[in-house]
Amino acid sequence: MTPPAQRRGFGRDQRIKHGRDFSRVREQGGRLACGCLVANWLRLPLGSPTRLGVVAGAKVGGSVVRSRVKRLLRESFRLHQFDLNGPVDLVLVARPSIAGKPYSVVERDFLSALRRAGLLQQVQQVQL
Repeated sequence: MTPPAQRRGFGRDQRIKHGRDFSRVREQGGRLACGCLVANWLRLPLGSPTRLGVVAGAKVGGSVVRSRVKRLLRESFRLHQFDLNGPVDLVLVARPSIAGKPYSVVERDFLSALRRAGLLQQVQQVQL
């Protein structure tokens, strides 16, 4: 019998909501630009929840474009949140080049940034 799949939700307790938390991640954490986004992160003690904050400024586009960009970034995080190797506060900043990109490109840049930052678990390849 296979174990039940992990629920891949993204609730309110997983969001960075306050400006002071965004500032803390930016000032005390790491930063990495990769493709169409900039990732800022701050490692947290074990047992803390992993949280995400998304920033899309006016240079990205109008409100419709910014909303779509934020949805794409949140969805990338939602699907890969259990691939992280520990709890972190993660702030993703959209660059203007993200406007009009399909989900696959945004997800690729997201995973590439996490991999370069050392935030993803090491996956062992199975040889057949």
